[in-house]
Amino acid sequence: MSNFLHSSIEYLLDVPSKTSQPSKRWHLAFATIYCSRTIQSLARGSIANKKTSKLSPSHSFIILDINPHNTSLNINQANLTELVKEKNLKQLRQLGGVAVIASAIKTDIEGGICGGVQDIARRQEAFGSNTYKKPPTKSFFHFVVEAFKDLTIAILLACAALSLGFGIKEHGLKEGWYDGGSIFVAVFLVIAVSAVSNYRQNRQFDKLSRVSNNIKIDVVRQGRRQQVSIFELVVGDVVCLNIGDQIPADGLFVKGHSLQIDESSMTGESDHVEVNHAQNPFLFSGTKVADGYGRMLVTSVGMNTTWGEMMSHISRDTSELTPLQARLNKLTSSIGKVGLAVAFLVLAVLLIRYFTGNTQDENGNREFNGSKTKADDIVNAVVGIVAAAVTIVVVAIPEGLPLAVTLTLAYSMKRMMADQAMVRKLSACETMGSATTICTDKTGTLTMNLMKVTKFWLGQESMEQSTSSISPHVLELIKEGVALNTTGSAYRANPEAEYEFSGSPTEKAILSWAILDLEMGMEEQKQSCITVHVEAFNSQKKRSGVLIRKKLDNTIHVHWKGAAEMILAMCSSYYDASGIMKDLDDQQKSVFKKIIQGMADNSLRCIAFAHTQISEQQHGEGMEGKKLKENSLTLLGLVGIKDPCRPGVKKAVEACQHAGVNIKMITGDNVFTARAIAIECGILKRGQDMFSGAVVEGEEFRNYTHEERMEKVDKICVMARSSPFDKLLMVQCLKQKGQVVAVTGDGTNDAPALKEADIGLSMGIQGTEVAKESSDIVILDDNFASVATVLRWGRCVYNNIQKFIQFQLTVNVAALVINFVAAVSAGEVPLTAVQLLWVNLIMDTLGALALATEQPTKELMDKAPVGRTEPLITNVMWRNLLAQALYQIAVLLTLQFKGESIFGVAEKVNNTLIFNTFVLCQVFNEFNARKLEQKNVFKGIHKNKLFLGIIGITIVLQVLMVEFLKKFADTERLNWGQWGACIGKAALTWPIGWVVKCMPVPEKPIFSYLNWRKYASEN
Repeated sequence: MSNFLHSSIEYLLDVPSKTSQPSKRWHLAFATIYCSRTIQSLARGSIANKKTSKLSPSHSFIILDINPHNTSLNINQANLTELVKEKNLKQLRQLGGVAVIASAIKTDIEGGICGGVQDIARRQEAFGSNTYKKPPTKSFFHFVVEAFKDLTIAILLACAALSLGFGIKEHGLKEGWYDGGSIFVAVFLVIAVSAVSNYRQNRQFDKLSRVSNNIKIDVVRQGRRQQVSIFELVVGDVVCLNIGDQIPADGLFVKGHSLQIDESSMTGESDHVEVNHAQNPFLFSGTKVADGYGRMLVTSVGMNTTWGEMMSHISRDTSELTPLQARLNKLTSSIGKVGLAVAFLVLAVLLIRYFTGNTQDENGNREFNGSKTKADDIVNAVVGIVAAAVTIVVVAIPEGLPLAVTLTLAYSMKRMMADQAMVRKLSACETMGSATTICTDKTGTLTMNLMKVTKFWLGQESMEQSTSSISPHVLELIKEGVALNTTGSAYRANPEAEYEFSGSPTEKAILSWAILDLEMGMEEQKQSCITVHVEAFNSQKKRSGVLIRKKLDNTIHVHWKGAAEMILAMCSSYYDASGIMKDLDDQQKSVFKKIIQGMADNSLRCIAFAHTQISEQQHGEGMEGKKLKENSLTLLGLVGIKDPCRPGVKKAVEACQHAGVNIKMITGDNVFTARAIAIECGILKRGQDMFSGAVVEGEEFRNYTHEERMEKVDKICVMARSSPFDKLLMVQCLKQKGQVVAVTGDGTNDAPALKEADIGLSMGIQGTEVAKESSDIVILDDNFASVATVLRWGRCVYNNIQKFIQFQLTVNVAALVINFVAAVSAGEVPLTAVQLLWVNLIMDTLGALALATEQPTKELMDKAPVGRTEPLITNVMWRNLLAQALYQIAVLLTLQFKGESIFGVAEKVNNTLIFNTFVLCQVFNEFNARKLEQKNVFKGIHKNKLFLGIIGITIVLQVLMVEFLKKFADTERLNWGQWGACIGKAALTWPIGWVVKCMPVPEKPIFSYLNWRKYASEN
């Protein structure tokens, strides 16, 4: 009956592809009704659980494939999702367990799904894709509205509207719209540029967010273990889970050992939850593997998971302020207050002069004649005065500073991506520039992570050539220990094909050696034994163990594998090549230690294998505490694994050391291997040794008193046999000493150190998801050379910001002084609202683009790191900006008061000369700002095409403003001689800049002499 029903259902499921749409609907409707009635009749007939379980899951698949939202049956997509969410173990057993559900969704528990294009597409159509609905991204219009919310912009728009109204009323539409219309156009141009910049930055962050969320997942498809994107995961996939992995979807436990899950992201509970077949086979998306390993069957993806529902309501906040942005906001606020004070004074002076009759119109007549003056004229004059005062505020407030930070961070993030570094937290970009110490891992970061077994010792004899002389019994035990005590796997499509190995680099190296050199049969070994208990490897224990029961004679064995000296300490005997077991006394142990040290001195990682057979009684006692036997073991053999240094690492280490950054290597390897690799990489000099305090072991460092640690931490270059706690301890000590610390990490247990460090750098290839989430920057190629590149980029970001601050403050100081002096003395401002808005656009947006996109140079690595307390505006910057600002003030005030007589021109032409000279001074000074200390400001300029393009655009637009937009910009045309004079005066900023850079400045911050400590620390 059940077989007939099963085949009938499968027949119903197979809807011919050529069937017309109406026919398909009838076919599907019939299948749904048929299945419903069948299940109801089965329920009434009280069919046995086992039979029911065979049917229900099949219906689950059929209903899911036909209509995932149909809830009239016993199991559908909603019920399957609910089964896991509610942890309904009773219902799972009624359905027949995981195996039956797997067969219902056409998954082979061992081999996974077919994984073809059509199979994936069909599953995604039936069950959904593994993506979350996200809140809509902010549109361009949103940023336009945000720009309009600026108070100064609102005041300027109001002034423009009043000016436009009165101008049209007084001069008619043809002539009267110029003043008000010009302000409108200038304001809208500023708004447009600001909105475009913010919109593009937002898009850039969204793009980076998508890349950072694209996690690679280990799955089994067609019997082969492979990596797929988390977004390509489908219901039915069998996922391989290891320590530190994020669980990518909801699902059911298939098999594994000692699997402990951290569900704190879902429940808030810090205690780890054990997952097994008996009590809790349920796994949830977003949680993390804390210990052990296993496989899971995916039952729900995307929006059908609890995590998916949560994530759909969370949008990433791209408006987070970095520390540098926060400091710049304070600086902007301080300058803005000065600008407001100046603007208020100008407003008061101009109003007083107007109402006391001290101002004249173009014809030389008094503008205000008491009651004789029309109300319209008074309002029009007041509006003009207010507009001039507000524009001074616009120029004074350096709103380009935060924009410059945003631009340089967004630009550097994009370029760092190309340099194999993905920034997860914006603040890390700038903090990295201040790093004084980098604590780096060895494996995969300094080395290539391409491991190969190059040495094999059995007893005290090196097996250089053949393994034929080894005792078959010992050889079988070694094969058993390798095949059963591993998280790696070997796959071969057919007997002629080559093996594909998966797992960690160490596991792959050992498996490759055992299969290719020892001719181990992986599957045969697994079939001959039952795995009873596993103690998974982690960086704390540095070993892994397995308890197995042989099917042939029912005997129980324990196998251990791990760091050679740790396994050696657990042994009391050893096998020689002949298979004879010998006692391992202290003398023999010292011989083995020398063998281990010899391999370590050749930069080999030493792994040992040990074994013991235990009785049923011992097994029973051990299982009560879930512990494997850890003493009186027999040493089977030692292998030495070579992991060559990465090419370019020594050069990168030297570059960091030259830049004043200390490099410390923290590794789990033994002290001899660590020392050999450190010397090879240039971290340790050949003269330095363990007695100078440059090399310590983690345990030794841990056992120091706090005072001893603080005293010795700076000298330490290498810490061997370290645990994640030792790494955390070192980071804390270094930070307490005022160091800015960057730390690399790849394991789950590295998370505390990554979070504690000023900059956490996780590894993109070997790093676990827990490590990546705890880090600020992900090094995509796991290469230390990329860490050095990140350091250079960090310094570049900081340097670019300083360049722009110097450029911007020069303009601020000059514009404020000129307008204030002119207003107080002459009763008018030489630069109109439109002209000032144009200057604002040049220095804020175009200036930020030009200076914030400078690429890193070698010179950046010639300086010592910037400390935590160094002020943002250095003495060098004050020297440069004050010299240029004073020159500009002197030239422009000379033109203001003597320009008409010097050039023999009218007032309007003189005002145009002032405006043109002021703008050209900023263009020439932009070159000076490229180099804060170097005299040659043109070095490398040909590489920055964006800078040259912006300079070119600025000059072209300035010519248009002066020569062709007379009425818009309130300018007069200039002749060739006048243009030459303007360019000549502006060009003098170059030699002035050169001379000023010859002047030495004190190292002590200038404000410390004035006791402005608070100001200096803020800026």
